[in-house]
Amino acid sequence: MKKSIFGIIILMFSAQILMAQENKQEQEIKDLSKQKWVWMADKNVEELASLFHNESKFVHMSGSWKKDRELEIIESGSIWYKNTIVHDTDVKIFGKTAIIWSRITLEAHVRGSDVSTEFTVTEIYQKTGKNWKLLNLTFSSVRDGHKIEH
Repeated sequence: MKKSIFGIIILMFSAQILMAQENKQEQEIKDLSKQKWVWMADKNVEELASLFHNESKFVHMSGSWKKDRELEIIESGSIWYKNTIVHDTDVKIFGKTAIIWSRITLEAHVRGSDVSTEFTVTEIYQKTGKNWKLLNLTFSSVRDGHKIEH
């Protein structure tokens, strides 16, 4: 009986540790995503180049392209991510892969005009060594009242 109770206590303690680690990773991804928006607004291509996986893809309303083109667009200002307002996020961790869905308002300067657009953004990250690398960033346009289901 004592062994059974001790075993249950060990299992419960282990589950709490795993949940705490998962919550820590989820927060780490949320923080990294927020920092990414700051780097994009600041046109900080050095930090972004380090964050973006070499094989990363970017899907926008006007097309999709790879890392080098995204960095060129940011550096040149042809799309200037002036400000990103994050309304809601949901993060799921699958082993060494993390997906974050964010409902945002993007204030940007695009082709000579200032625009404000609502999106759901999907970001996929992969843990490589000690760092997370962005594999994919996809912008999906949404209608008013769109919510992210948790």
